[in-house]
Amino acid sequence: MIDKSVSESSLFKEARAQKANKSVSYKAAAHSSSDNIDDNTGILGNKKVSESAKVYFDLSKSEEMEQAAMSMKMTSKDERGKGKMVQAEASKSKVQMDQKSSVEAYKQVESKSKGILSSQASEESSSYSKSKEVKFRSSECSSVQSSMSCISQDSFSQDAILDEVMEREEAVPALCLKYPLELPPSYSSDSHISWQCLTNLKVSYQKSSRNLEKHIEAIKNANGNVNEEIKHLNLILRVIEHAWKIEVYGRDLSYGLCDVIRQEGILDMVIQNCSSSNKDLLKASAGLLEQILSTENRKYVVENGLETVINMTLSLKDNHEFAKFTTGILEGLFKVSAEASSKMVALGGLDIILHWCRSADLGVLRRCAKAISNLSLFGGSEVQEEMATHNVPEWLFPLAFMADDNIRYYACLAICVLVANKELEAAVMKSGTLDLVMPFINSTKPSVFAKNDLAHRQGRDSIYLEHLIPLLSSRREEAQALAAFHFAMEAGIKAEQGRVGIFYDIGAIEPLKTVASSPNATASKLAAQALKIIGEDVPHKLTPQVPVWNTEDVAHWIKQVGFKDYVDAFVSCRVDGDILLLLTEDELQNSIGMTCKIARKRFLRELKGLKVTADYSSCDRSQIDSWMMKILPDLSQYTYCMLKNGMSKELLSTTSHEELKECGVTNPIHRRLILEHIDDLYCSLPKYGSFNSLQRQKSVDVSSISTLPKAVDVFISYRRSTGSQLASLLKVHLQLRGFTVFLDIDRLRAGKFDENLLLNIKMARHFLLVLTPNSLDRCFGDHELTDWVHKEVVTALDSDCNIIPVLDSFDWPTAESLPEDMQQVVYFNGVRWVHDYQDACMHKLENFLKVGKRTPQIEYVYGKSPSLLANKSDTDLTASEDNISETSTKKSFKERSTGLFNSIWENVIETY
Repeated sequence: MIDKSVSESSLFKEARAQKANKSVSYKAAAHSSSDNIDDNTGILGNKKVSESAKVYFDLSKSEEMEQAAMSMKMTSKDERGKGKMVQAEASKSKVQMDQKSSVEAYKQVESKSKGILSSQASEESSSYSKSKEVKFRSSECSSVQSSMSCISQDSFSQDAILDEVMEREEAVPALCLKYPLELPPSYSSDSHISWQCLTNLKVSYQKSSRNLEKHIEAIKNANGNVNEEIKHLNLILRVIEHAWKIEVYGRDLSYGLCDVIRQEGILDMVIQNCSSSNKDLLKASAGLLEQILSTENRKYVVENGLETVINMTLSLKDNHEFAKFTTGILEGLFKVSAEASSKMVALGGLDIILHWCRSADLGVLRRCAKAISNLSLFGGSEVQEEMATHNVPEWLFPLAFMADDNIRYYACLAICVLVANKELEAAVMKSGTLDLVMPFINSTKPSVFAKNDLAHRQGRDSIYLEHLIPLLSSRREEAQALAAFHFAMEAGIKAEQGRVGIFYDIGAIEPLKTVASSPNATASKLAAQALKIIGEDVPHKLTPQVPVWNTEDVAHWIKQVGFKDYVDAFVSCRVDGDILLLLTEDELQNSIGMTCKIARKRFLRELKGLKVTADYSSCDRSQIDSWMMKILPDLSQYTYCMLKNGMSKELLSTTSHEELKECGVTNPIHRRLILEHIDDLYCSLPKYGSFNSLQRQKSVDVSSISTLPKAVDVFISYRRSTGSQLASLLKVHLQLRGFTVFLDIDRLRAGKFDENLLLNIKMARHFLLVLTPNSLDRCFGDHELTDWVHKEVVTALDSDCNIIPVLDSFDWPTAESLPEDMQQVVYFNGVRWVHDYQDACMHKLENFLKVGKRTPQIEYVYGKSPSLLANKSDTDLTASEDNISETSTKKSFKERSTGLFNSIWENVIETY
């Protein structure tokens, strides 16, 4: 119950006694302005008023001033709001001096009256309409100021003020008094925005605590009534979900309520219910647990019920009804510590997340992407290595390939964290997921992305942001850019909340300045954007075109990479970008004075990284650099030296090993790679020593390679609008089974059809045609061969590919409705994809791939012409799984057919 130690003061008792002896009806009346109050004499106009009335007007005056501050423009809001707050504090001090026996009560009046200032607080306060406060202050008006203008000074008395104070005191929930809201340090800012958020937060906390108190009490009094427990657990969940949805300060409000739930013992009950056999109780408990995993609650679960919770997620592994709850719980628990993450991985938590990565439910996939990103951020290097052994980089590909921006973002974040670990860089690069990061960043604005999801609008806490800071120092361009993207997004959110001080607390300013001045164009731009929002000066910007750097640019870069002691030597030698790119170890030692051999190695390592990332477009007219980057990125370190020695694409055809060595290509393996790929510049066909050689060709004659060896196992064709998820999922499944796969990731970006795709189809052994709803609609009437899928299907039919349709909720159209050059595709037997039975589908698909090239399935009906199976049922497809090869199909037919049918069969085979 509510503590009434304050409200039962002698002053309140006297007021109650006076009220019992009177039947006074208080009318809403007051003088038009509190400016007439004389602070020294207590005079209102020419009449004296009681000290209580004077206090009331002083508080109203502070309200009036604070309301005016809220209406000011944002440009001067902080400064003016601060001035109003000073005046309000003066009024509050006077109140505290004037009131002796009810100081605490008047503090409640002052606190709640402030809450009415903003529209949010006014809305939250409307639920108090049953109290006498509303009858007294807003019987005919909706604001404090308007009600004061109609209060009669003759009917105004001390009884009304004290009555209002008592009502306000009794309205404060017991949970608020028992568990005062602990405010984050960033709310200590004296800016008006921060003060306004704080005021709204306090009012919302009181309202939500009142609802929470009622349901917690009901659960404690349930006495084993399971239905009653389920009912009030769901009602508590509604309170928490509502708190999370409040913009700006919803996270802080939710964290405060979550702490109350833990301290009242409800969290222990929820953990215990995770082992319940009652489905409804388990569902209510799991749903609530997902929403109440605040920082302290996560730690509590790890310490007191981790195995119970993980075992619950394992027992519900194939239960789609609980998928969002189980993945959401793991998403939260993965943010505790490296030790806790390691334990959860050992218990099977990561396996659960990877299992649900195959889901078609966007809500589940969002939680999976966030869970993997949390695990990579908080798990530490050992857990990251364990993630690599579980093929996490591969499973991140379909998530990063999704059309949903939230899923893409967290998948990209996870892969960037993993690639920042040098031990895992090779595994990450092999997965191909890293290639999806920069397209996402370049196509998305941080300010827009921040508003497309409730979790983003709340912003992240300081612990989460601290784990992102190391990415700003990563050598990988993708990791740097994504971290800068996140900080640019967070800067906008924290500025709206009035909490930009958090970036200083976690030490993010200097790393952001370093990135803002780096040659990494994308990361630099985003970091500069974050600094501007925070209010920091943007440092000197280095252009990526290193050859045009001046001495000042070089000096700045020298400081940036950690060699500030040698800046004066570089400046005195007038080293510019041109000289820097040609600098040798001997010159470092003799001219710069870098005598330490290890220091020279460190410097040359930094210089190599600069050469690889530099932009040579100002001097590379023949585009040698872009050509060498496609062969191997490390070859770009030789570009400038080759250009300075007069090398061009035209001369490469006659270049020898010795000439390349003279051009600065000191590594013999690198010289060999360059010479092996020189023919690609002039020949219509690439060298097929590696799969990457297929992607280097600008234009090729696909008809000239029909007799060449196949370089890829599987080419996946799909419709971008509906088939990207299944296509990316098939890619991962096939790669994990040892197949090499080509999937055009550029198709996610709107652009021109790349004729080089036709070459990749010709070079593939198998052609997987992903058919999702409406995927062939654009082919209808496409007689000009303009549609991408149409082009790919025709090329596959003309080549030696084994065509395998994969159907997901797709029904074949009639052959006549398609263009004549692709009608044959409807006759190929395929795999009907079922998301819930992916392993079985992949087993069947793998059998198709191992058998090799197949012919269309033929069915004969006695007395009729042979008909091609355009719509064979799933049962028939399953039954014929063991007879899918060309040989077995012919044999089965000949055993069942007469000579007439044999001749028909031969005609059909000859036709196709």
